[in-house]
Amino acid sequence: MDCSRWKMGFHLMPPTGWLNDPNGLCQLRGTYHVFHQYSPAWPAPDAPRGWGHFTSWDLVTWEHHGMVVQPDTADEASGSYSGCAVVMPGAAADGGDALRLYYTGNVKEPGDFDYIRAGRRAAQILIESDDGMALGPKRVILRNADYPADCTCHVRDPKVWRDGDGWWMILGARDVEDRGLILLMRSEDGVLWTSAGEVRSPEPFGYMWECPDRIVLDGRVHLSFSPQGMEGLPWSNGMRDQSGYVPMPDGTDLSAPGASVDVRAFRRWDAGFDFYAPQTFTDETGRTLLIGWMGMPEPPFDSAPGGLTWCHCLTVPRVLTRLADGTIAQLPAPELERLREAEEPLAVPGTMVLPGRRADIELAGIEGPLRLTLDGGLQIAFDGRELSCTFIGDACLPDGIGAGRTRRSAPLESLSSLRVLVDGSAVEVFAEGGRTVMSTRWFPVADALSVSLDGCCASARAWSMGDGMPDPAEA
Repeated sequence: MDCSRWKMGFHLMPPTGWLNDPNGLCQLRGTYHVFHQYSPAWPAPDAPRGWGHFTSWDLVTWEHHGMVVQPDTADEASGSYSGCAVVMPGAAADGGDALRLYYTGNVKEPGDFDYIRAGRRAAQILIESDDGMALGPKRVILRNADYPADCTCHVRDPKVWRDGDGWWMILGARDVEDRGLILLMRSEDGVLWTSAGEVRSPEPFGYMWECPDRIVLDGRVHLSFSPQGMEGLPWSNGMRDQSGYVPMPDGTDLSAPGASVDVRAFRRWDAGFDFYAPQTFTDETGRTLLIGWMGMPEPPFDSAPGGLTWCHCLTVPRVLTRLADGTIAQLPAPELERLREAEEPLAVPGTMVLPGRRADIELAGIEGPLRLTLDGGLQIAFDGRELSCTFIGDACLPDGIGAGRTRRSAPLESLSSLRVLVDGSAVEVFAEGGRTVMSTRWFPVADALSVSLDGCCASARAWSMGDGMPDPAEA
């Protein structure tokens, strides 16, 4: 099988090897930086896990710089795990903005351990950089002994922010009763940290809360996290791992004494097959952007067919806005429209064929039920009650274009607009102005993209998309 058809044009993918969580997202001196979990030696057994690095001036054209954070110290011998970036105004040697990277160093001690309650070390590590490219020495700022006694060895994924003259850090954690929680740390300088409490939910909600994030929209603070151990919930689609957000009580922050999370208000970021571990940042225009991993830690389906020398990708950058009912809407960054090429006619109803495997499809003025089918195998549908993404026929078989994926759905009261991005082996669906989002990987075999539309809408437009990614080759 020729796997080149599955290469991405505007979704960030590794030049080779394995990619997972986005890390260290920021804009520094006009340049966007996307670090990410990276194992370039994958699928070799025990391939080292560190950080890869993409940069862009415009969120459209990207350059990859290889594996820039190596697990090369005793405090990260089993991997340089997820973390964040903090822009430091005026802190560089030349008076410009500098960067701090915080991440978790993972060590699994040799021996007969469960690596939950014993045998694992989780150190939080700091790297500083004047330009985001040349990285300084590593400093360990927290070790296992610095975490509360009720925590297991699973403490990771620091998210750090400044508030006035103070610094705050949240860490994902698992306690000795196998309940997920957030650890809160406080610092005067971002280097020396002390415990400042815990953020919990009144009732159990998964056994581990990974990849925490603090998001402020319209003055309201939201906690984003990825809880593990969620497969028993009716909306979980049988998936162990989820990603979502909870608004904090109006006027309160995570640093408020006794801060608690009302998980009854938990909303998934993405209702599709392939989405996990998102991270946000605020760019120099003041927009809040989100990027997620289009993959899952333990998916109940094949993640990719054989023959690929790389695995997984990231979502496109999504601009976040808070709606009146508290929902956070997500839409592709408008810069992606620069990749649009000639507009192609899309009949309603009807079928068309787009050249290549990259497209941007927009439907507006939708009335009633709708079905949009890609390559006769992936159906995106609205029936008046829910939005669904379904692989039909042989497409859902492990060796079909869905690679074992079947059906995902999300409740939706009405649908007036729909946007679908198709890029090699990635599909992202944005419904009703980004109120509901669904992401999936797929592995089509046709050289061109067929699009069939059944329903009623006032406007149906489609564009072939250009390529913002260079040919995958290690920088």
